[in-house]
Amino acid sequence: MIHHLIDYETLRIIWWALLGILLIGFAIMDGFDMGVAILLPFTAKNDQERRVAINCIAPVWEGNQVWFILGGGAIFAAWPLVYAAAFSGFYGAMFLVLVAMILRPVGMKFRSKVSSPAWRSLWDWALFIGGFVPSLVFGIAFGNILQGVPFHFDESLRSFYTGNFLDLFTPFPLICGLLSVCLFTMHGATYLALKTNDPIASRAKMAGVRAALLTMIFFTMGWLWLKSDWVSGYRILEIAGPNAPSNPLAKSVVQETGAWFKNYAICPWMWLAPLLGYGGAFLTAIFLLKKCPGKAFITSAFAQFGVIATAGLSLFPFILPSSSHPNSSLTVWDASASHMTLFLMLVSVIIFLPLILIYTTWVFRVMRGKVTKNDVITNTQMY
Repeated sequence: MIHHLIDYETLRIIWWALLGILLIGFAIMDGFDMGVAILLPFTAKNDQERRVAINCIAPVWEGNQVWFILGGGAIFAAWPLVYAAAFSGFYGAMFLVLVAMILRPVGMKFRSKVSSPAWRSLWDWALFIGGFVPSLVFGIAFGNILQGVPFHFDESLRSFYTGNFLDLFTPFPLICGLLSVCLFTMHGATYLALKTNDPIASRAKMAGVRAALLTMIFFTMGWLWLKSDWVSGYRILEIAGPNAPSNPLAKSVVQETGAWFKNYAICPWMWLAPLLGYGGAFLTAIFLLKKCPGKAFITSAFAQFGVIATAGLSLFPFILPSSSHPNSSLTVWDASASHMTLFLMLVSVIIFLPLILIYTTWVFRVMRGKVTKNDVITNTQMY
């Protein structure tokens, strides 16, 4: 049959890589939206300045959400067992994220409906929450994945989560959450510096420099924590095989200190990912200080890529380890959809992903240029 043009093992690796690409795409494209929202109360000091900041992201934020939807859809269709285990375990956190993300469009729409300073200040802080909470929770989710999530499967592969909401907020995930907040804040600062004039741009540049330095600090703290005895990695002792049908119970897994660093010894080229994370953040700070916001935005995107790729490469072949029942951990080899499903989805991606990229490029080209105070005063269509 036609789907056998690509073997099952290769398709699984392709979809593991595509999931990473979609997550990175979301961080880069929607990360600066959330970063601008986080910075809104601090880099814009009056109503006109805040309107300028809001209108930097207002024309593009909805399109950027496509990456979030694609990522969730890819997990649901390509990795159904991961979707079942993760979304049941992180249900409370995901609900919190959705509520916070709803505040963004609502805040933009309602903020300018009433001229009262108290009313507008209320929605400014709602927009801040809409940027800060998702940024924090996404990082916390990554931290929990790295240290393992308490879930297991029974004989019929029904998923059972045995943790609770507060268990998600342990020290290591909180470090990852703060790293995520700093990454998105840095990215949002570069975008604000690129799209606005002084004094907003100057404040954004300094905020971006601080966020870049904090990004490197929290990234280092995360590395040191993973190398310590406080967080155990996972190692496969026995597996059915990369081409076997998906059955997470057909393997043996052990917890092992430092296991997340094994891949870097086997494939030294993987060190490019953390180096890209550090280098991207460092160069972002340098370019902001040199008043080169365009270059800073690009290097900030590289930092997003490097940090997320570091987590993914460290985990491989795990996607969602189980801390309570390691043998139930989900990997690239035993958590995917069927061979046919992965192939048909790949054909769809080959057709539609380029269209999304072309459309996104066109939108940003049309919306290029700075947003000024005069724009928000004279253009009645702006928020």
